[in-house]
Amino acid sequence: MRIVSASAKAPNWPARALAGTTEDSRVSGQAKKHPPKPDDPNSVVTKRERHTMSKKVKVHSLTGRITPKLMLEAFRAVRRNRGAAGVDKVSIAMFAANLEENLAALMRDLKAGTFRPLPLRRVHIPKGPGSKKLRPLGIPVVRDRVAQEVIRRLLAPIFEPRFHDASFGFIPGRNCHQAIERVLELHRQGHTVVLDADIAGFFDNLPHRVIMEAVAAEVADGNLLNLVEGFLTAGVMEDGVFKPTTIGTPQGGVISPLLANIVLNHLDWRLHEAGYHFVRYADDFVVVCQTDRQAHEARTVVERVLDELGLQLSPEKTKVTGFGKGYEFLGFFLSSRSRRMREKSVQKFKAKIRELTVRKRNLDAEVVAKLNRVIRGTANYFATGFSTCRWMFQKLDSWLRMRLRCMKLKRKNYNDNKKLRAGYFRRKLSLLTLEEFCTYRTARGEARRVIPRCGATLVGVAR
Repeated sequence: MRIVSASAKAPNWPARALAGTTEDSRVSGQAKKHPPKPDDPNSVVTKRERHTMSKKVKVHSLTGRITPKLMLEAFRAVRRNRGAAGVDKVSIAMFAANLEENLAALMRDLKAGTFRPLPLRRVHIPKGPGSKKLRPLGIPVVRDRVAQEVIRRLLAPIFEPRFHDASFGFIPGRNCHQAIERVLELHRQGHTVVLDADIAGFFDNLPHRVIMEAVAAEVADGNLLNLVEGFLTAGVMEDGVFKPTTIGTPQGGVISPLLANIVLNHLDWRLHEAGYHFVRYADDFVVVCQTDRQAHEARTVVERVLDELGLQLSPEKTKVTGFGKGYEFLGFFLSSRSRRMREKSVQKFKAKIRELTVRKRNLDAEVVAKLNRVIRGTANYFATGFSTCRWMFQKLDSWLRMRLRCMKLKRKNYNDNKKLRAGYFRRKLSLLTLEEFCTYRTARGEARRVIPRCGATLVGVAR
């Protein structure tokens, strides 16, 4: 493994993104002045001028910040996220059974530079309901997940202050809803032409060299850089066969979202310097413009920057469209007329409901509890103040009750609507509805929950 020294050549990052990293440079609040370059190449720079030259200050000694407290906090974060076991088949519960010794041994390996990550367990999941395309996931072992969380907590305070304000993915205090609200605000300001961009296989095609250069631009701790590179080159185990990883960062790794943001931060500031308005959530982003010409010029800029990063746009999924016609972003279909669930999100919701409402099974309290979790999770994301999903939620609620009637009566008959009316599911089964999570504004501007058009709810009885 190579150790990137403090003198390693850094990529051409924007000036604001490459501001000083140490506490002393931030507290000073004044940028150091560059002395004028001598005209004569043989001229001598005085000692005073040498001290006034602005130098790139990197962060050192991150390894020394690894403490038992940090190790315990990292494990608790991994336990909250749950997840399956890796190639060693050690679950989180098994790791926690001897927690103090396991964390102490892991901390010694991390600080001494003897830590070696195990290969990831390769798992393929469908990209969507009914889709034949599979998404490869890499599941690290629990021990490696704790180590990645430790490294992530050391790197995040260094890089997150340098992230652009238009980046909302996997950053504390920012979320998908804020990203969509920013896009809608830009549309209201007159930026109605949209470059809907999609990076082809971002996590699978991201070069390790680009990742390491981006991290080494701010970090000079050789041990920590070796740990990051070790996670990238750990390899995967698929069907009992080891396969090395020479490119990409695994989807499923704890540190992968942060590394993605670190790399794409370069794209953010290049778009900012070019004067474009954009919103990015991880590798999903849109550039909003006022004219088609600006949007196509923005696409040229994006393609040029991605080429520098060893990436490229997907020709099939990248397009220039308008807010009036609509486009998909972060699970929503956004247009000048509506902000609703996109069709793929609807199909995902229906697929989850179908798994729980197989007709040959019995309709009991356990099934209703699982359904309520799915309904609550879907509604909490899509029933926002800016969404217009109420009509769609009514149709999905009606479809869900149809599935439950078939499950209860073991048949599908339109006349069963009279036997099991909508109020029955709420009063007798305590089944939630998507519609009751929708909100509306009163004359005073207060946000209140709507009352569904039929059936009893927590709010009251619809009239």
